[in-house]
Amino acid sequence: MDLRPAPALITSGWLNSPTPLDIPDFRGRVLVIEAFQMLCPGCVEHGLPQIQRVARTFPADQLAVIGLHTVFEHHAAQGTREALAAFAHEYRLGFPIGIDRQDGALPATMTAYGMQGTPTLIVVDRNGFRRFQRFGHIDDLALGSILGTLLAEPVAASAMADPAGGCDATGCAVPPAA
Repeated sequence: MDLRPAPALITSGWLNSPTPLDIPDFRGRVLVIEAFQMLCPGCVEHGLPQIQRVARTFPADQLAVIGLHTVFEHHAAQGTREALAAFAHEYRLGFPIGIDRQDGALPATMTAYGMQGTPTLIVVDRNGFRRFQRFGHIDDLALGSILGTLLAEPVAASAMADPAGGCDATGCAVPPAA
């Protein structure tokens, strides 16, 4: 995978978050995104339980977990905020969940990330670069290795000093040498 800034999260709303969230909000922490649908067996059996384990295992000041409800089928059954809220309550999903914006046949964030379906797991490094993306299940040990490696990497000084300054959709500018 090319090292590029992670695309923006294009959402129509959020659960478990008082404000909308986007990739720059997590700068300085590794970000794990689980893209799912309520009626996806792989999501319910593997993806969501795994991301809950990740959220419990790693310190929140070092790693953040969010869900992305990206509905591309059965819209009437799972496409409402109320249905998602009930699902999140029943499955005890306490992490923020973005609702992928419907812009046509496929949701906007799903399209921006080139997802093949759900579950899809995305890992963004501390500097806002997408470092891993997998459609389907990934073994816990393999995911732990990826996360451990990214947690051991330093945060770019410019990302910590001014998370929004000098950064745009193409990346972050390197500050001039002093």
